[in-house]
Amino acid sequence: MAHRLTIGRLAAIMFVALVGSLGFGGCASAPPPEPLRVMTYNIRHGAGMDGVIDLERIAAVIVGAAPDVVALQEVDRNAGRSGVVDQASELARLTGLEHHAFGPFMDFDGGQYGMAILSRHPIESSRVIDLPPGAHEPRTALWASIARPRAPFVLVGVHFDWLADDVSRWAQAEALVRALATESRPLIVAGDFNDVPGSRTIERLDRTWLRIPKVRGSSFTFPSPSPEREIDFIYARVWSRRPTGLARVIDERAASDHRPVVATIAW
Repeated sequence: MAHRLTIGRLAAIMFVALVGSLGFGGCASAPPPEPLRVMTYNIRHGAGMDGVIDLERIAAVIVGAAPDVVALQEVDRNAGRSGVVDQASELARLTGLEHHAFGPFMDFDGGQYGMAILSRHPIESSRVIDLPPGAHEPRTALWASIARPRAPFVLVGVHFDWLADDVSRWAQAEALVRALATESRPLIVAGDFNDVPGSRTIERLDRTWLRIPKVRGSSFTFPSPSPEREIDFIYARVWSRRPTGLARVIDERAASDHRPVVATIAW
């Protein structure tokens, strides 16, 4: 009888282990997090194609896209040309994406000029990654650790050099890949790369991360009234599995000289 009880107990234990491994009952695994909506937007310090600096217009574009996080390029902080406004803070207020970070390229017109990140989720920390300078301006990347529930990740905003000669862009891409090589968390890299698919700069990044594909027929982003070039991209990388997603260009022709890009990414 004792021998039979031992076998029965062992069978019960094996059954519970099997049920747990299949994800039933109390051992069910947590559902995957909701897809992440990422936006990148070069806002030209808020100056639209009419020359008017209008952050409310920029904010309306962002709110309409309903992103979780936004990488912004050409952002002023307390610069005279844009009315001595902390644009990252003001856009966070206007959009409801209350968590924000700013990363300067350089001092400019009594303030600073650089990039910003807006986030629906808390930003645990942020820092500037120095990149090789452009021909006329310093260049950096803005790194931020985003505390998204159950799925924290790192967002990096970039704005590469704009000259026709790609020497600086190539060097910036190489430096960025090296700087992020040891990042162990899911990674999103988004911004204005000032180069097009097929260029050696974009091909270098394509070998390192997944460029989120855009909806066919809507890939061009610059100049906004009638775009002729695709230079704004969103990349993703996850160690454990391949991220999936699709991006689209928002048909916004007046708020800035770039059209924004928004992507939905899952992993």
